[in-house]
Amino acid sequence: MGERLVAVGPVELCIETFGDPAGPTVLLVSGASASMDWWDTALCRRIAEGGRHVVRYDHRDTGRSTTATPGRPSYDGWQLGRDCAGLVEALGRGPVHLVGLSMGGGIGQTLALQQPQLLASLTLVATAAAGGVDWSTLPGPSPEVNTSFASPPPEPDWADVDSYVDWVVRTQAPFAGDLPVDERELRSIAATAHARSLDPAAAGNHWLVVGGDSPDDVPLDIHEIRTPTLVIHGSADPMFPLPHGRALADAIPGATLLVVPGMGHEVPPPATWDLVVPALLRHTRAVTRPGRPG
Repeated sequence: MGERLVAVGPVELCIETFGDPAGPTVLLVSGASASMDWWDTALCRRIAEGGRHVVRYDHRDTGRSTTATPGRPSYDGWQLGRDCAGLVEALGRGPVHLVGLSMGGGIGQTLALQQPQLLASLTLVATAAAGGVDWSTLPGPSPEVNTSFASPPPEPDWADVDSYVDWVVRTQAPFAGDLPVDERELRSIAATAHARSLDPAAAGNHWLVVGGDSPDDVPLDIHEIRTPTLVIHGSADPMFPLPHGRALADAIPGATLLVVPGMGHEVPPPATWDLVVPALLRHTRAVTRPGRPG
């Protein structure tokens, strides 16, 4: 359906839509520093073919959305969640079925707790509890992921697409699971993201602001979520090992857990779509909230 810019407060967020606007809206929310390009176009179309109106968007500082100077974010990490809420309101499509990956899942949990009227359902992919779960009882990232954070690869020549694509391949490698990585597809998506980005280096601003206290200093407890929730977690996620997914599903009332064999910390790859897409379509049909009559 093409891309367009949507005014959300003082910024513009770039969105792209797929499918019939009359269908239920599925809003795809990316992880930290990721533009909408990482939600595979073919995956968006497949969900749309199931009768859904799919919306993906660029966080601020990614893609064609409003972009600040690299290294100088003018916002806190929770602003990315406020942007998401503002986008739902600006689109006039709420309540939406929010599908959040990693940081996008944290955004989804926060909205479910603080602005539940915006959500018809919540799907959490490759993410962890935003509050109310004792992380000390859960396994940490793999040694490879810890090393990637402690000693990241040198920054690329941001203006050079080949340098950028090579850098993406290196930085993504520690987050892969047990499924084969399609390096050609990874490079294609990275090249597309580079071509679409106003300033590829600005995406690093997310890492300067994510985390910290909850918005408005209100503690978050996912036990209080009443939005119907599906947890999709890879059996081989090296960032948030599978016990994180199980803890999410155990803590959120009525949540369902779908374990995806071999999937890592990533948008579900094509090899998983026969499992993931039907589950997502079932979850985003007419739903009822726990404790309320259907």
